[in-house]
Amino acid sequence: MRILVTGGAGFIGSHLCERLLSEGEEVICLDNFFTGRKSNIAHLLDDHKFELIRHDVTEPILLEVDQIYNLACPASPIHYQFNPVKTVKTSVMGAINMLGMAKRVKARILQASTSEVYGDPLVHPQTEDYFGNVNPIGPRSCYDEGKRVAETLMMDYNRQNGVDTRIVRIFNTYGDRMLENDGRVVSNFVVQALRGRELTVYGDGSQTRSFCYVSDLVDGLIRLMNTEGEGMHLPINIGNPGEFTMMELAEEVGKATGREIKLKFLPLPKDDPKVRRPNIELAKRLLGWEPKVPLEAGLKKTVEYFEAAIAAASPKATAGGN
Repeated sequence: MRILVTGGAGFIGSHLCERLLSEGEEVICLDNFFTGRKSNIAHLLDDHKFELIRHDVTEPILLEVDQIYNLACPASPIHYQFNPVKTVKTSVMGAINMLGMAKRVKARILQASTSEVYGDPLVHPQTEDYFGNVNPIGPRSCYDEGKRVAETLMMDYNRQNGVDTRIVRIFNTYGDRMLENDGRVVSNFVVQALRGRELTVYGDGSQTRSFCYVSDLVDGLIRLMNTEGEGMHLPINIGNPGEFTMMELAEEVGKATGREIKLKFLPLPKDDPKVRRPNIELAKRLLGWEPKVPLEAGLKKTVEYFEAAIAAASPKATAGGN
């Protein structure tokens, strides 16, 4: 098949491109390189089945493809709050442009949504039929509401135009190729620990998250895209139901890095969810999917990646000559 991955040079997108190529598919990677990096897909450029296009999904594009994975959108608060209007446009106009293409060429399209559609949830763990508790005018709403509208568009194009849609609600994902400075808790903690700095904990550290290793997530995306059946156009949670407080995560990062951990406490940001954990019964039943990589093993691989990245960026590594 010929498959388009928007945001394909990003953290998750690059792993997806790699996996699709390994399965013999032709892959078009589309990215505007706001948070995506060429280094994430540099090793794929020599593959004759891989094509890279520099393009912003807020602008229309004409391509002939069989499937579209719409992953384009900054996903960490630091990046999506940098230009909140552009974040909304990326989610909404990006979805409209990709759905228009899917309708035209009769491609199946998967929308990367997010657990953020549940906001600061009053239901725990979160099931797909929960409508969420989202502040529509807060500093995070450019991302949360943008993704909620993208889901609306997927459902309406499916109902009105018969477009073959899929919606995945992605919970916290981590692994190699995360951006060092993206402000997400796993990369924050790992980089701070490796540099011998205090780990920044917001609030009292009792808030929880569930962490899914990137290879498990990619497996879930591909299964959702390629599973046939009734109701497959409805949202499905993909994430790891293992739930950890920020204090527990700090402890695990200490073990994975072999460093003594010191903590620095800062106020909890506005609208930051207190709990987050997916109910994945639907993914298990419909896709036969559940995560395989435990946090300890995933953190070990993530730490190895950041150790190498930090070493490569150090002055000693880049110094040359006498």
